Amino acid sequence: MTEPAGRTELRVVSAEIRRAEHWLLVQRSAHAVLPLLWEFPGGRVRAGESDRDALMRALRVRIGVVPTVGDRILEVRHEYAEYTIVLAVYRCSLDDDPVARTVQALAWVAPEDFEDFPFPPADQRTIDILLDDRDATDA
Repeated sequence: MTEPAGRTELRVVSAEIRRAEHWLLVQRSAHAVLPLLWEFPGGRVRAGESDRDALMRALRVRIGVVPTVGDRILEVRHEYAEYTIVLAVYRCSLDDDPVARTVQALAWVAPEDFEDFPFPPADQRTIDILLDDRDATDA
C-alpha cells in the first residue's frame, strides 16, 4: 500500500517476552512521543537494518539485554494523524534480567492486569490480538 504524498511510514519492532504467566512491559520516557504509555519493549527499524537487528539493538539500549529473537507472531498497521506505524511483534526470550536504561520503568505484568497500563493505540491493537489468541487457546 502506498502512503499519500508527504505521509511518513515507520516500521517498528517489539518483543513479546514472557516469564511464567507475566509479560514484560516498558513505560515510554516522559520525553518520548506518546509519553509515559506502556508497550512491549522495542523500537524503530533504521534504514538498512533488519527487524531482528533493530530489535536486538533496541533491547540492548533500552533495557540492557540481548534477546534471542524468535518468530514474528503478528504485524499491525496503525494510522496516526501525522504518520503510519507498521508494528511487528516477535516472540523473544532473555537470559538476563532487564533494567530500565532509557525507558521510564519496566514491569512484569499478568494479562488480567493489562487494563491498568495505558498503551498507545498501535500497541493496544497488538495486546488485544495476543489476548484474543490466548483466550482462544485456553478455551
